[in-house]
Amino acid sequence: MRILVLLGPEMAAEFRQKFPENQGSHTYTFLQPQHITIEQLTSADIVFDFLLHEKPARLSKYEPGQVVFCNAATVQLAALVKQAEVAQHGILFGFNGLPTLFNREVLEVSVLRSGDRDKLAEVCEALGTDYLLVDDRVGMVMPRMLCMIINEAFYTLQEQTASITDIDLGMKLGTNYPQGPFEWAEQIGITNVYKVLSAMYEDTRDERYKICPLLKTAYLKGSIA
Repeated sequence: MRILVLLGPEMAAEFRQKFPENQGSHTYTFLQPQHITIEQLTSADIVFDFLLHEKPARLSKYEPGQVVFCNAATVQLAALVKQAEVAQHGILFGFNGLPTLFNREVLEVSVLRSGDRDKLAEVCEALGTDYLLVDDRVGMVMPRMLCMIINEAFYTLQEQTASITDIDLGMKLGTNYPQGPFEWAEQIGITNVYKVLSAMYEDTRDERYKICPLLKTAYLKGSIA
């Protein structure tokens, strides 16, 4: 099975950890989208497009029966297709492609069309991964939950109620989470956290996702400290 992976260099190692090439007959090609050709796009059996949400027009390049996984942490698949304004596209699945959240035992996925669920099960079995099917909504489940926790932690820090170290330690001891919110923010990337929350707030206008000013400052500075 020929798998094409379109992404920046930061996720290549994590992809290889999730789907080792020595597991079977899979062959992988890693490319950055700006270097891709139509032939390379259409010749792949499965495409993991980590950056399709940034260039929705690329949907028009895929064959109608081609399986395309799109990083859907910040975009609804239905909205992506609407934005691309394409009459036909591949069999589109969403996945949680955020750093450190992709290489997990269970792949978090969504479908554009309910009739493609059997195809999703077939593909995930071939890839050797369990999966959790979630609704086609901005933020999916894990990104939505974690980024909201991180945002609340920034509010706590902004109010000078506790330090970063105290907040992380308190969350780990009090909830048995493997990471504290600021540790998670570092691993996921503060830019990714900001983008998820921005997309969530734009989609829902729910005050729970309104970005803490201190988190916005961290995003602008590119650093939590």
